[in-house]
Amino acid sequence: MDEGHRTIEALFDEARTFPPPPELARRAVVPTDAIYAEAEEDLDAYWSGKAERLVWRRRWDSVLDWSKAPFAKWFVGGTLNVTESCLDRHLGEHADRVAYYWEGEPGDRRTITYGELHAEVCRCANALASLGVGKGDRVAIYMGMVPELPVALLACARLGAPHVVVFGGFSADSLADRIDDAGAKLVVTCDGAWRGGAVVPLKEMADDAVARTPSVRHVVVVRRTGATVPMTPGRDVWYDEIVPDQRPERPATECDAEDLLFLLHTSGTTAKPKGIVHTCGGYLVGAAASHSMVFDLHETEDVYWCTADIGWVTGHSYVVYGPLANGATSVLYEGAPHYPDRDRFWEIVERYGVTTMYTAPTSIRTFMKWGDEHVAKHDLSSLRLLGTVGEPINPEAWMWYREVVGGGRCPIVDTWWQTETGGLMIAPLPGVTTTKPGSATLPLPGIAADVVDEEGHSVPLGQGGYLVITRPWPSMLRGIYGDDDRFVETYWRRFSVPEENRWVYFAGDGAKRDLDGYYWLLGRVDDVMNVSGHRISTLEVESALVDHPAVAEAAVIGRADAQTGQAIAAFVTLRGDREGDADLITELRDHVAAKIGKIARPASIVFTPELPKTRSGKIMRRLLRDISERRKLGDVTTLANESVVHEIAERAKGAPRAEA
Repeated sequence: MDEGHRTIEALFDEARTFPPPPELARRAVVPTDAIYAEAEEDLDAYWSGKAERLVWRRRWDSVLDWSKAPFAKWFVGGTLNVTESCLDRHLGEHADRVAYYWEGEPGDRRTITYGELHAEVCRCANALASLGVGKGDRVAIYMGMVPELPVALLACARLGAPHVVVFGGFSADSLADRIDDAGAKLVVTCDGAWRGGAVVPLKEMADDAVARTPSVRHVVVVRRTGATVPMTPGRDVWYDEIVPDQRPERPATECDAEDLLFLLHTSGTTAKPKGIVHTCGGYLVGAAASHSMVFDLHETEDVYWCTADIGWVTGHSYVVYGPLANGATSVLYEGAPHYPDRDRFWEIVERYGVTTMYTAPTSIRTFMKWGDEHVAKHDLSSLRLLGTVGEPINPEAWMWYREVVGGGRCPIVDTWWQTETGGLMIAPLPGVTTTKPGSATLPLPGIAADVVDEEGHSVPLGQGGYLVITRPWPSMLRGIYGDDDRFVETYWRRFSVPEENRWVYFAGDGAKRDLDGYYWLLGRVDDVMNVSGHRISTLEVESALVDHPAVAEAAVIGRADAQTGQAIAAFVTLRGDREGDADLITELRDHVAAKIGKIARPASIVFTPELPKTRSGKIMRRLLRDISERRKLGDVTTLANESVVHEIAERAKGAPRAEA
């Protein structure tokens, strides 16, 4: 990397740091950095202490068995049922505490206490059992964000039946692949789901998928939208005709700590989805401990809102299992953030007095684009902590989130983790950590990370490379379902040295550490471009573009180029009514050159009113790469704004391509 290519921390004033607010630091769940030394001094004792916070039927004999690395066993010999930690233990004194404030997109609302949630979970578990579901049977769940969604997850867990949640934005093909991979016996779905004022036809797509998956015996259907849907006799049953009359009690099935709790599939562009295996004991230890520490949860005071869909791992860990294990009061919202108006999220924050909000950088940049006035309509003084998840956040979005949404008073916890890690891995502790805009800061206590070069050697501070985890952690994936070889090859082969019993987990992400040791995530390694031998992060270029006052949001990809190997292609949305033209393209290219270096100037810039995003807010850079390289577009069924892809493709055809 040449000297003109500035590191990401140079995209903003390096002196800009934000220490924990004194009041928060005084009363924080983690008030001192001594916890880091405590964890390093005795890891077994540290993780045992976190595990003791849960309800166990039988205490474990040993904390970790790593004898068959990289296949780990945590809390060996321990037994539990995760729902007893999430529900039963709260019933004595806190049965009337609100577990979820739920709000549907059309405006309907429900308040669900822990006592009510427990009863509904038991009824649902009894209903599933009446349909033949027992311990070890896999259940696929394909739903919108209705209360019955977390109920279904917990009912499966109550029975010891692993759940396989499929995001409600996925196509019938994607659903069929996941049902088939898991060998699911039953599917829980809805007649439809509300999204942006329209109905997503979930039952129709479920029928299509089930027709191709012979393992499915029954389909349970929740009435949500009132859509007329076909019901197959003997196979399909309405939720409201089988669940309400069941008994509101159900003994929880005792499970081993290493029994399968759920599968969650990650998508691949060239291979079938990977069924990530998570087990009962270690997963819940990691999710509950990290949720409490990073979000500084005070269970009798906080109203917590993670805006993620439960179809993703963020929803599993930080909408369902982590918050419920900690006795939190959470918000669930069904629909789109702009329906019926662009202030819907802020209306929800004000209505329920949300104190902690956890959302995606892509959402934050969209809110920026819409304008501060939508935030200013509402009283957000209840907020005291803000979090980000899903991808690296650029410094300007970080600052906007802090100043406009948080009123300059809320610490921001920028978090890095993955479906595979099960829980947060790198994040600030809000009562302890001084934060920097754009940095996920430091590994959590008990987590050992590093940044390494191509040969697996740790790089000096101030340099970048590949992010790795250098020792096991409780919520780690236990494998890829049915494919041990792929598990080893994908995550452990590249940097491990088995003959030395040194196992290194490769996260697939690039990262840099600054001189303070803070981690700056650069995105997937395939999002690190190689332009004429220079490794340039897409995030760095995106951050430089968004730093320009005309730019609301930007997505950058590396497209194949015969001369340079890869060329930088940028897709840009502008603020307000600003129009894009050739002069602005030149201005933006020069701006990037000034911020990073000439090597980072985009070879092409396409102005577009929107970027293609999934319903969870992630930009589909794969489609932008297809457009830029003029290939046939891949699957667009998971997008929230499918039509925009074709508009971008048309615009890109006529876009000029400059020399970088």
